[in-house]
Amino acid sequence: MKRSIGIVGAGVGGLHLALYLQQHGVDATIITDRAPDEYRDSRLLNTVAHHHVTIARETALGIDHWSDPKLFYAYHDHYFNFPEPLRFRGDFTRPSRAVDYRIYLPTLMEDFMRRGGKIEYRRIEQDDIAPLVNRFDLLVVSTGKGALGELFTYRPEHSPYAQPQRRLFVGLYKGIRQPEPMNVTLSVSPGHGEMIVIPTLTFDGMANALLMENVPGGDLEELATLNYEKDRQHFLRTLLSKLEKHHPTTYDRIDRSQFDLAQPQDYLQGGIVPTVRNTTVVFDSGKCAIALGDVHSVVDPMMGQGANMASYAAFVLGEEIVKAHALDVRFCETVDLRRQDRVLAAARWTNRMLAPPSQAMGALIVAMAQNKALADEFTENFNYPENQWDRIATPERIHAWLNRVSSAKAASHIAAA
Repeated sequence: MKRSIGIVGAGVGGLHLALYLQQHGVDATIITDRAPDEYRDSRLLNTVAHHHVTIARETALGIDHWSDPKLFYAYHDHYFNFPEPLRFRGDFTRPSRAVDYRIYLPTLMEDFMRRGGKIEYRRIEQDDIAPLVNRFDLLVVSTGKGALGELFTYRPEHSPYAQPQRRLFVGLYKGIRQPEPMNVTLSVSPGHGEMIVIPTLTFDGMANALLMENVPGGDLEELATLNYEKDRQHFLRTLLSKLEKHHPTTYDRIDRSQFDLAQPQDYLQGGIVPTVRNTTVVFDSGKCAIALGDVHSVVDPMMGQGANMASYAAFVLGEEIVKAHALDVRFCETVDLRRQDRVLAAARWTNRMLAPPSQAMGALIVAMAQNKALADEFTENFNYPENQWDRIATPERIHAWLNRVSSAKAASHIAAA
C-alpha cells in the first residue's frame, strides 16, 4: 500500500523518521522553515550529546559521518562542590559523541535529499493545517512552533512545573583543555546550579560546551543575562570568576589567554518549562496528526535526554508506520504504548534531578563515589532512562538498588578471598 507521510520540522526526530521511512520505501515529505545553508551562521542551537543507542540508529540509517574515535567520549566525571568535595567516575559500555547541530542537521537534510527525499521550506500557519491534513495519510508534528504545535494539549500529571527550574547559560568555548581520555564532566554547586561540560565537534574542530543550569536566586543566576556583544571582557571575566568559585575542576582546565566563545554567536540564555503533551489530534475526516520530539515531551537539558528520546520515538513511529494496516487513531495509540515508557521515564528522571535531592538520592550519590559498579550502572542508564527510573522512582527503589549492589560487591570480595 502506497502511503504519504508529512513531517513538520527538521530536528533530529523528524530527520531520523524521514530517513527511516525513506530506507523502507515509504514516501515522506519534510516541511521546515530553514534550509541547510542557513545553519552555519546561525546562533548556537543547543548542546546535544548522542548516546550509543542513538549512534547505533545513525549507523543503521547510514548517516554516521562522524565515526573517528577521537570524537567520542567514554565516561562521565562527576564533581560535587561540597565543603568536602566529592568526585567519582562512571563509564559507559560504549562511547557517546556530540556534534554541533548546525553541522549535524543540515548534513542529514542533504543525505535525505540526495537519496531522493523532498523538503519544502515554509512556515505553517493556521490556514495551512486543513490542506496538509488532506494531502497526507498521516501528519507528524515534530516542532512546537506555529499553529500545528498548539493543537497538542498539555498533560498536567506529567508536567509538574509552571516555570523554568533553571536559568540556562549555554556556550561553546575554546581554550578549555580536553582531558585524556575525553569525557563529559557533571559538576554540581549545591544551591547554585549544575554544569555539564561536553566535548563537541564544531566548525573549527573540537570545542567544549558549557551547559550551565543555574538555580534562580543563586550566585550563578546573573550569567543568564550577560551580554557578550555589549561587553566581551565583562562577559568572560564574570564567567571565569563564577567557574573558579563553583566549578573549580573545569576552571583548572582553562587557558585564560585562549578562553573565549568559539564564535561570537555561540551562546544561548533562557529557560525551559518541562512539559509532556497529548500526542494525537483526530480531524473530522478521521485522519490524524501525531506528535514527535519536543511536541511530545520537552525536558530540561540537564540529563541529556531530549534528542536521544526524539530519535528513539522516531524509530518506534517509523517501525509502526511500515507495518500498520491503517494510520488511524488506533495506530497512534499503539505508537504511544510502545514509546511512552522510555519517553515518560526520561521526563520524570530529569524533573526529579531538578528538585532538591532527597535523603535517598543523597545516599545514592555518596554510594556511587564508593562503588564504581554503581557509578557505571548509573552512567550507562543515560542510554536507558526507563532503567534509571526503575531504580530511582521512589526511596524504596533507591535503597533496594543500593542493597543489591552492596551485596554483589560483598560477594565478589568473598569469592576473591
